[in-house]
Formats: sequence, C-alpha cells, structure tokens
Amino acid sequence: MSSKIDEAPPPWRQPWARLYHESGLRSLSQTGLDAILVILARTCRMFAFGAASLIMALFFAELKFTDVQIGLFMTLTLAGDVALSFVMSLMADGLGRRRVLLAGGLLMAMSGLIFVVFENFWILLIAAVVGVISASGGDFGPFRAIEESTLSHITNPKTRSDVLSWYITVSSLGSAAGTEMSGRIVDLLRNLEGWDILSAYHALFWVYVIMGLVNVLLAASLSSRCELNSSQSDDQTEASGESAQGLLDPSQQDEDDEDGGDAQTSKTTQPTPPKKSRFSQISAATRSVMYKLWFLLTVDSLADGMVSYSLTNYYLDRKFHLPKSRLGDIMSICYILGAISTVFAGPLARHIGLVNTMVFTHVPSSLAVLLFPAPSGLVLTIVLLFVRTGLNNMDQAPRTAFIAAVVKPEERTAVMGITSALRTMAATLGPTLTGALAHTDKFWVAFVIGGALRLAYDFGLWAMFINMKLYEHEDGGDEQPDTQRRESDEESLELQPVRQIRDRDGP
Repeated sequence: MSSKIDEAPPPWRQPWARLYHESGLRSLSQTGLDAILVILARTCRMFAFGAASLIMALFFAELKFTDVQIGLFMTLTLAGDVALSFVMSLMADGLGRRRVLLAGGLLMAMSGLIFVVFENFWILLIAAVVGVISASGGDFGPFRAIEESTLSHITNPKTRSDVLSWYITVSSLGSAAGTEMSGRIVDLLRNLEGWDILSAYHALFWVYVIMGLVNVLLAASLSSRCELNSSQSDDQTEASGESAQGLLDPSQQDEDDEDGGDAQTSKTTQPTPPKKSRFSQISAATRSVMYKLWFLLTVDSLADGMVSYSLTNYYLDRKFHLPKSRLGDIMSICYILGAISTVFAGPLARHIGLVNTMVFTHVPSSLAVLLFPAPSGLVLTIVLLFVRTGLNNMDQAPRTAFIAAVVKPEERTAVMGITSALRTMAATLGPTLTGALAHTDKFWVAFVIGGALRLAYDFGLWAMFINMKLYEHEDGGDEQPDTQRRESDEESLELQPVRQIRDRDGP
C-alpha cells in the first residue's frame, strides 16, 4: 500500500492538473488576490492606452494642429512619462507602493478628463506631460516598474516567472482589445444624430477616465503584502513587544525600579534608528551587476526603436504597396502571436532557466529582424515577421524575474524604474537613425543593423550572466547559478504529486 502511495501518478492520468501547473495558473492562484488585482489594473490601463493610441494623431489632425505641434506633443509627452516614471519609482518604496499607484490612477483619470473637455494645444500638452497620457500606446508611465516590483515581492522564485508572464500576456490582450474597440466606438458615435467625428474622439477619452478610476479602486484594494516593509514591520513589532514585556523576573524588576540608573542607561544607549529616506538607495553590489545589464538593454532598446512595428509597417507599405486592410490584418496576427507566446515563457524558464529563456527565444527573433529585408516575395517576408513578433516578447517576464533575482528586494522598484527609463530613452533614438537611412533609400540597412545589435545583446547577455548566482538576497534562495537551480526546481515538481497524495490520504 505504501509503495502505491509513494508512486507519483503518470502525467497522462491528470492532464488538466498538468496543464494547470504548466500554464502558470497554479502559480498565479498560489500568489493570491493581490497578483490578480495588479494584472487586472494593468489590463484596464492598457485597454485605455490602446484605445487612445489609435485615434490620438487623428484627434490632433481634426483639431488642425500642425505637424510640428504633433511632433512636439509626442516628444514632450514621452519625456514627461519617463521623468515621472523615474522619480516615482525611486520614491515608491518610501511613500508606499499602493499610494503611488493610486496617485497614478488619479493622474490618469484627470488627464483623460481634460482631453474630454479641452481642445487648446497647450492645455492638452500640460495634461499629457504632467499627467499620464500614452500617445503611442506603450506603458511608459509610473505604473509598470512599481507593479513588476510588487509582483516580484509577493511571489517566490518558483512562481515569479509564471505570474509575470500572465501579467504581460493579459495586459497585451487588453491593449489589443482597446485598439479594436476604439475604432468601432468612434464609428458608432459619429453616426449618431448630432455627433461629428471630433465629438466622437472627445467621448472616447471617457474610457481613459473610467479606466483611471478603476485603477484607483484596484490600488486601494491591494493588501499590505504589496508594500516593501510589510514583513519587516511585523518582525519589528514582534521584537519591540518582546522588549516591552521584559525578560527579568519581578524581583529583579523591582530592584531596577528602585535603582533607576540601569534603566536610564539602557534608554540612553539605545541606538536611534536612522531617518528613512524618501528615495531608494542602490548598493554598490547591485550597481556592479546592473551597469552591465543596463548597457546591454540599452543596445537592445536602440535596436527595437530602429525597427519598431510602426516603422516595419511603413517598410512593408513601401516595398509591397499593401492595402491598409491587409496590413492591419497582418499586424493583428502579429499582436495575437506575441500575446499567446508569453504564456509559455514562465514554464520554459522553469525548465531551462531564466537567462537561457531570454537568449534562446530572442535569438530567432533577432535573426528574423536581420534577414527581414532579404526576401523579395511577400510570403517569406511575412513568415519572418511572424517569427519575430511571435518570439519577441517571451524574454520580458524572465528578464523582470532575473532582475528581481539579482538585486535586493528594497532596491527592485528603483532598479526597474531606472531600467524602464533607460530603455525608453534609447528607443527614442532609433527612429531618427532609421529616418536618416530611409531618406537615402537605405531603409533595409536599419533592419540589418537592428538585427545585429539584437544578436550582440543576446550573446552578451548569455556570456555575462549565464553563471550568475540568483536569489542571494531572498529567504530560502539557494544561491545557485540559473542552470543549476532549474534542476532542483524540476525535482521538487516531480515530488509534488507524492506530497499531494500523502496530504490527502494521511501518514
């Protein structure tokens, strides 16, 4: 009987349980409600960003803004988002993550309300720079770094990749849904009696207001687990409680009361706790690791900026003169492939490790970028595009999990905020370089350079970090390189069915 209990059931007997585990849903369930609230908040936010990005330039054109004004708006909005993200990520742990997320939701709602009411260029510009408006559909505000740090904080090394994968996957679907729905909403409203296209654009920004308020409610619903010092404050409370109780017997306490000198001495010799800074401090050990990673990520972001999806669309249009509807269908498939593939990033990271997942999924995507201009036919070109977009996002969740694994918990938010700011600034340089190449009829060179830079990032990442010890700063971390840790993770997963049977049947 005991031998049957000790035997793990074959996987085919529990296919749904296996799927539940491998898909990462089990990790998401184990993490709890806070993770679901964070994912839901970003999904709602990306829905609004996707909806606004589709009509933003059209809205400005309808308001008769010049091309210079539109370019200035896009540039300053991005600069404002980067600055806000950078500052708030440094202060989030000191002010409280939930408070910062709540304030970000309010800023988002206020910015959307201004776009509903006003049409003056400078008022809209101030609202976009000071508030939270995504002109391009990307998540460049103060939210993502704080949310990723929060998810890293409430997960453990075994569940982190899965939860972050769902964070990216579901929010990507939200962005796609927002883009799809915004066009339909505008068409519906403009056909109503008394409505014109400008009124429809104004009304669409109510989606921004509503989703901002939803983010406020979700941030207010998060528990204290999401704060950096939640566990530390509990430990400090217990320690202070033990000190207050007194470990001496009553007779010794009476003697101390009569004398009074010893008690006074202990009070005066108690160290004064240092004043807590509002800004996060990054240690030298973390900087030594992140300087190398930041350099590599900057190279990768520069390459991505040179061959962004919008520029890729432009290249396809110039080379093949595709109908806009067909081009839209192609890009919709690309977005769907990118969203679906991220689900598999977590399970893959469990089996081959974080760094290997980042590199081995990104290399084929980089090769597809490098070879993208080579085919003369449309079919092979689109196949390369699907390979690129289908694998391009699979490194995002492992990358965040890797950063969380090599930095101290109290430094995660600041490090992720700096990482986001550096990547965004590097990406903004890419279109300028590509524009110069396209102007001289060398558009294809941008893809060759972009692919080469991406491959340099991939191989540099593998060479520098494949033997990096992970989880040194976490309780229960085994401080093993990524390639060794995954073996122990797989062994524990194999024993999981045995533990479940023992728990069910008893000893």
